[in-house]
Amino acid sequence: MKPHFHKVPITLQSSFSIRHDIKPDFGNIWHYHPELELHYIIKGEGVRFIGDNISNFVPDEMILLGQNVPHTWRCKEEYFQGNPDLNIEAMVIHFLPDCLGDYLLNLPEAYLLPKLFEKAKSGMLITGKAKSKLAKLMKSAVEATNLDRIIILLSILKALAETDEYETIVNGKNAFYQSNESETLRINKIWNYTSANYKKDISLEEIASLSNLSVTSFCRYFKLMTKKTYYDFLIEIRVSHACRFLIENKLPTEMICFDCGFNNVSNFYRHFKKVTGLTPLNYKRKYLNE
Repeated sequence: MKPHFHKVPITLQSSFSIRHDIKPDFGNIWHYHPELELHYIIKGEGVRFIGDNISNFVPDEMILLGQNVPHTWRCKEEYFQGNPDLNIEAMVIHFLPDCLGDYLLNLPEAYLLPKLFEKAKSGMLITGKAKSKLAKLMKSAVEATNLDRIIILLSILKALAETDEYETIVNGKNAFYQSNESETLRINKIWNYTSANYKKDISLEEIASLSNLSVTSFCRYFKLMTKKTYYDFLIEIRVSHACRFLIENKLPTEMICFDCGFNNVSNFYRHFKKVTGLTPLNYKRKYLNE
């Protein structure tokens, strides 16, 4: 999809940004920025879009995103129903590669940093002890001032650069187009409508009309922007929601099938295995046994 450029607010008095958010939801704008982003979810559930990857997210998830990687986190529908007791909580760090000066990156002792920044372009899902260590450092960074902030950031970079406890998120470093305002509005309208209505049948005529395009023009446009068909995009969103329901283990698989917009069980099984590489039962066993 064609993402929106986002200007990360970093004050002149700071070399990087660190914040602790508690708010109703993560918003819904598909965007990118030149800053790297370390994102730790404390509370919140839904579907995340990172590059060409669509996956569900859960609490205690930590992700490092490289420069200009398009992304957004879309909360479950319950978060948009005005419940004051339901909110998200996250800690987020934004920093430019040279935020501590070009000289640091050229030091022989810092040779791992450029390698880290390159790996981050594919997105890194941090796991294990590294995640626990980084969560504590991020909490300290929120409260730190002056030189302590710099020391903690260096500790965070060191932990990220040295760990092998991570999974790559994006399958390929697909190029994307920087968008103008009208394109940003159009692609976000498509994305928001699909995320809100994935449970029902969405015809190409319906979504094309929403985009003020003919069906033929819409199909060509969407494939150009996303490198996939709209139907594949819709299926991936439905499967991502199904994954979350399977992990929650509260509903039978047949009910999850219809709740996520699939019109029959065999269809659901076929698409689920195509997207995840596993059957719904094997997917559930894998995550519930971890």
